[in-house]
Amino acid sequence: MAHPTYAVFEHQLVSYRRVWRGSVLSSFLLPVLFLLAMGLTVGGYVDRGGGLGVRYLDFIAPGLLASTALQVAAGEATWPVHAGFVWHRMYHGMRATPVRIPDMVRGHIMYILLRVALSAVGFLVVMALFGAVHSAWAPAALPVAVLVGLATAAPIFAYSATISTDGMFAVLFRFAVVPMTLFAGVFFPVDSLPLAARALAYVSPLWHGVELTRAATLGTPTAWGGWAHVSFLVMWSVAGYLLAVHRFSRRLAD
Repeated sequence: MAHPTYAVFEHQLVSYRRVWRGSVLSSFLLPVLFLLAMGLTVGGYVDRGGGLGVRYLDFIAPGLLASTALQVAAGEATWPVHAGFVWHRMYHGMRATPVRIPDMVRGHIMYILLRVALSAVGFLVVMALFGAVHSAWAPAALPVAVLVGLATAAPIFAYSATISTDGMFAVLFRFAVVPMTLFAGVFFPVDSLPLAARALAYVSPLWHGVELTRAATLGTPTAWGGWAHVSFLVMWSVAGYLLAVHRFSRRLAD
């Protein structure tokens, strides 16, 4: 008999087999089109200035890879989790089985990390085809993307298990996900930001992921050293997971 965690993971996979075509546009094609639009059009103006030291396409491509991991993880950790509590009450049904609450959280997050990994692989292939990969360490960007996904999904799981209406996701995206995407070093170095905004970027998991993916694909050093960035992402992941299990337990005890 499969471990309960893998049973939850398999349940998510079976559901995804019916809807995977609808996710291709949002998790792969749109980021790639955005990469080409920004890298080849806006990039032409930026490259003429020469301030980055590398092509703008090469600069934003690894940032968009990390940002795609964040977007996929955030999308899968919001409405689907809320649905499991409120709409189809999947988690309540699981409580009547041997599946424990940590199994629910781990199994669902494992599925999200698979989604993130598939998107990251496709994105990295496109980067290579457009000449935006300049280091043999580029494959290391894939586990980094998965770690960014985990550092994003775990705390959002806790948030999704706390709110009573899906309207609160607008708050999450407006004040957390979108600002992170814009101001965490994806499109320009955070050194150009005011000190307060720079501090917020340093706290966000995305900036650490961008630094690591950029180092992997360009072969350049990171701002704080690789292990410092990895440790920060692990801290977000562990804290988010523990909080998610706690919030799931309280929600399902009602």
